[in-house]
Amino acid sequence: MTDELILEDFLPYRLSVLSHTVSTKIAGVYDKRFGLTIPEWRVIAILGRFPGLSAVEVAERTMLDKVAVSRAVTKLIKNGRLDREFADADRRRSILNLSEEGKRVHDEVAPLALQFERDLLHGLSDQDIEVFNVVMERLLAKARLLGTP
Repeated sequence: MTDELILEDFLPYRLSVLSHTVSTKIAGVYDKRFGLTIPEWRVIAILGRFPGLSAVEVAERTMLDKVAVSRAVTKLIKNGRLDREFADADRRRSILNLSEEGKRVHDEVAPLALQFERDLLHGLSDQDIEVFNVVMERLLAKARLLGTP
């Protein structure tokens, strides 16, 4: 490693470019067919797996900021894809669930997303994928610890 910062070789930058490229490519599919943004799809995907979360919990699970989640939730409710109830104990806490329309969209987009993932990984060996997953988990764990006192 060198002490010179070469952006195109800088791991955080490369990860960001990879993430953005992959997200943008798959987003093109569900935007064209369903009019969904990336945050909207992530909200639908999380609530499809974990119904009954609050917007704050959705933000934590998707790693999106609260403003992006709030905008996505507002639009999804307006479009009839999410239902929102308020908790009896704390009226400030909303409980989000997919509506029937939201479930339909989820069930149509999920197979497209999984096929995109298969296409992306095509040509990599099972061992390559396993090593990649292990390295990603290690980097994520280490990144969470960096800067912690």
